[in-house]
Amino acid sequence: MDVDTAKGAAGAAGRDEYAKLSLGERIGYGLGDFAQNLVFGTVGGFLLLYLTTVNGIASATGAFIFTFVRVFNVFWDPWVGTFVDKHIFKTGKYKPYLLYAGIPLVVFAAMLFYPNPAVRGSVPFAFLSYLATAMIYSFVNIPYGSLNASMTRDPGEVDKLTTTRMMLANGANLLVYTLFPMFVQMAAPSDRSLKDTGLFGLKLNLGNYTASDAGDAWFNVYAVYMVLGFVALMASYFTVKERVVATAEQTSEVKYSDLFAELKNNRPLRILGLFFLVAFTFMFFGNTVFGFFAQYNVNHSEWMGAIGLVASVPGIVFPVFWPRLRNIFGKKGFFYFFLGMFIVGTLLLWVWSWPSMHDRLWLGYIARFIHQWGLSSATGFMWALVPEVVSYGELRSGKRESGVVNAIMGLFFKLGMAVGGAIPGFINGWFGFDGDAKTQSAKALLGINLSMVWFPVVLALLAMYIMSKYPLSEADVDDINRQLDAKRA
Repeated sequence: MDVDTAKGAAGAAGRDEYAKLSLGERIGYGLGDFAQNLVFGTVGGFLLLYLTTVNGIASATGAFIFTFVRVFNVFWDPWVGTFVDKHIFKTGKYKPYLLYAGIPLVVFAAMLFYPNPAVRGSVPFAFLSYLATAMIYSFVNIPYGSLNASMTRDPGEVDKLTTTRMMLANGANLLVYTLFPMFVQMAAPSDRSLKDTGLFGLKLNLGNYTASDAGDAWFNVYAVYMVLGFVALMASYFTVKERVVATAEQTSEVKYSDLFAELKNNRPLRILGLFFLVAFTFMFFGNTVFGFFAQYNVNHSEWMGAIGLVASVPGIVFPVFWPRLRNIFGKKGFFYFFLGMFIVGTLLLWVWSWPSMHDRLWLGYIARFIHQWGLSSATGFMWALVPEVVSYGELRSGKRESGVVNAIMGLFFKLGMAVGGAIPGFINGWFGFDGDAKTQSAKALLGINLSMVWFPVVLALLAMYIMSKYPLSEADVDDINRQLDAKRA
């Protein structure tokens, strides 16, 4: 029995598990990722820079804070996933967390950039505020990730859902990695001068956003982002519908040890988890260090907005082609192609950092465009594989534990965030980065290049190898759905 026949069986049983999702519902779901990227993408991309420059914390200390909190999440997330799978609300199983955890999330996140002089340079304040924000974030991120497996089991609809989700997520990335540093520089009070942004001749009066008096600029811009993020979370909450959820009997049987059972018995989960780990590691290497790279290696931080704007196009516009490219290249071939593109773009960024190439704006455009096209595609489409891993686990164990599976995914990708977000800070410290200096030593610049270029290239090659071991083909997924429908009937 193929997928179309399975749809008929499910419909005959009175279920809508193979629902065709409306554009409005797909957009609503995507707004949830849009919101999370505004809130936590900004933290991942810029908090270390803020802490080690504006806030006056040493590079090694900032790196330790990142490492501890993200390693803590490795143990926290499985508990959150189990808690989520064991409980249900009148309004749904997963989506209520967007409301109940979304409100405190935006409040605590804003405190990370709180510019009170009394806490400037305070390691306990930085540590505790980041830890609290990360803990609350798990109660938004894990239920949200579980929603894509509870909205429909139709593989084609999951692909469309993922495509819409990543278009909106990358729209948020435009606001975060492109416009956020520009907005902060526009509001920064020190060393202001008229600078060419590289955006088709646009010149803006920009200040030094790494100066010690730039705290208010960071907080005010981030506060606006938090308001936008909260509105997007609420739009997601009121739009999405849950259709494929665990039965009451399955819910009552969920226990913390199911995490270890899934890891032991679900080989596709283990392999996809390792891919998540490596992918998020090289993603956050780049996200964490690009601000340093543009400021010190290229000496053109004023171009970040223009280059980021151009580089955001593939992630916002091109995801609509992902399902077709998957059909052309195959599931694994899709990842090989775009990981290879990421490597090419990364090497071009290295060329851009050469002293003789610093002023080649066109090279920055091309390098970052190719780099982000490969990165956004490879790390975006991997989320489309999570629902099939959930279904595989349900077939093996008899339990549909989307929360547990997404907690495991969270375990892997947050460990990747921890490694990719923290190691650049340690490298900066080891290579003599000076947050108070306007220029850096050759040794410090080498350290930044290691984090921006060479570690990500090696890790992308490793990700290709890991994906080659992923065992579920399209035929396997169809067969899993057929067997699950037969069991439920």
